[in-house]
Amino acid sequence: MVRPRQLLFFFLFLLGSHFVGWVGAHQETGEWRCESESEIRVLADYRPGLITLDGLADDWKDIDGFEFPLRPALDPDQDHEYTGGKMTVKALHDGHDVFFLLQVDGNYAYTKGESTKCPSVALMFKIGEDASYHNMGGCKEGPDSCTNKTCRGHEVDIMHFSIGTAIPGRLYGGNPIDNRDGNGGDRFGHLVDLYGWNPHCRYLDGVGPAENDTSAQNNWKGSWWHSSISSQSGFVEEDSPYATGSQRGTYYFEFSRPLRTMDHLQQDAQFTIGGSTQMSIAFWYPVNGNPWHGSGHYAINCDWVPLDISPGGPLTKSAPSSSHDASSSFALLFSVISLCIAVFVVYQMHRLMTKGDRDPVPQSENDVL
Repeated sequence: MVRPRQLLFFFLFLLGSHFVGWVGAHQETGEWRCESESEIRVLADYRPGLITLDGLADDWKDIDGFEFPLRPALDPDQDHEYTGGKMTVKALHDGHDVFFLLQVDGNYAYTKGESTKCPSVALMFKIGEDASYHNMGGCKEGPDSCTNKTCRGHEVDIMHFSIGTAIPGRLYGGNPIDNRDGNGGDRFGHLVDLYGWNPHCRYLDGVGPAENDTSAQNNWKGSWWHSSISSQSGFVEEDSPYATGSQRGTYYFEFSRPLRTMDHLQQDAQFTIGGSTQMSIAFWYPVNGNPWHGSGHYAINCDWVPLDISPGGPLTKSAPSSSHDASSSFALLFSVISLCIAVFVVYQMHRLMTKGDRDPVPQSENDVL
């Protein structure tokens, strides 16, 4: 009989197999060179109540975007840029969650169940003070020796969305089933929450090289869309591939995550309002219909890009309730009536006193009679 724990480990093994090509093929040749522009950055403004997480970009139309050329991550040569165009990155926060929209042109490509024949994206954030962009944290240890002690300070936080099993417009990421198991997996749409120290030492949150910690969870949620998809009434799996292949258009990837998480394992980046963190974005695409391989991704820069979380604007008073309006109106009416009564009483007293002054004063009893 197969025990539940054995099933969990088997599931994690299958989920981890999505990354085998990414890790195994991450081999560089020659000396690493990077000429990064120091002024590039992404700004997340405070805009509460604006975004619906559905993969559609209509609610982002008034948010400024930041354009980045996409160049091979292992060889950031301008001559090898992604020919589909630049990636536009938009970000904002509502005081609780941070939101991202990634927008990139590309002919529609979707093959159900085959992730490497579909576009894929990843966000990476610096956690440890010594974590470098190059080599995804830069820890020198290998798969047999990397641990949270030998690679301390090189931690990076990664969100990876591979859409081969994800329906456009549907929400994926953290869900009660996988979070109940205490890891960063997503068995439904493969929007997973990871951490790592280098390309060869990457794990789902809560899963480690030696032991697991069931207190972790997937804090990310996200969705995707393509502009060639005509219907917005809602798809189910049987509608795959959802649009005609090779149509020109634009991919949209939309994500959110709480600014702060309950992570105590140094596996999640923590965002602070008014603060800044370091991030990067990767993009995979089946160029000319050829499946992509793990290390064949494009990146928005050859170094970290600052992400600034802007403070909120001035506090605004909420609109008074109808009961408050009624009470205020009654109090005002009562005050006006009271003032009118007071003026009337003073007027009458003044009139009587004036009349008394005009009457003659009696000089004798005969005058009175």
